[in-house]
Amino acid sequence: MTRVRVKDKEFETFIPASQIEAVVQQLADRINADYADKNPLFLAILNGSFVFAADLLRKISIPCNISFVKFASYSGTETTEDVKELIGLNEEIKGRHIILLEDIVDTGNTMELILFNLSKLNPADVKIACFCHKPDAFRKSFRIDYVGMNIPNEFIVGYGLDYDGYGRNLPDIYKVAK
Repeated sequence: MTRVRVKDKEFETFIPASQIEAVVQQLADRINADYADKNPLFLAILNGSFVFAADLLRKISIPCNISFVKFASYSGTETTEDVKELIGLNEEIKGRHIILLEDIVDTGNTMELILFNLSKLNPADVKIACFCHKPDAFRKSFRIDYVGMNIPNEFIVGYGLDYDGYGRNLPDIYKVAK
């Protein structure tokens, strides 16, 4: 499938599923090595990261836990400055090694809020793993520790990423067709 229609937009293949799988394996290999003697808590940011989180966790071979939080900062195809917390953290994280899992980091607004909130709970450390990063859109100063791919500042859909709630189920990642 090279083109798909999601709602009112045409998209073309940007990152095929085979490349996604290879990138996820590379991230898992790095995390397995870095956390071999730790027991991290993976904290997946819903909704977008659920596919990435599931794929990554199946490749993690170290003892670990996973939990989920939900924030929203998108409206249609545009990010907003207004980040809303929809589902909060229920786990004790004091002294834990936290690895935040995000599908995409663009402006960094959502992640900055999450990092601020987590810092008040005294984790041992907090690292960020994202599948896609948009360096040209990024406006924050925090470090992203595990980046699957740096991509241009284009709207994408598929592999958990959505357009108004649609397209998350696509196995490849698509960009708006020219």
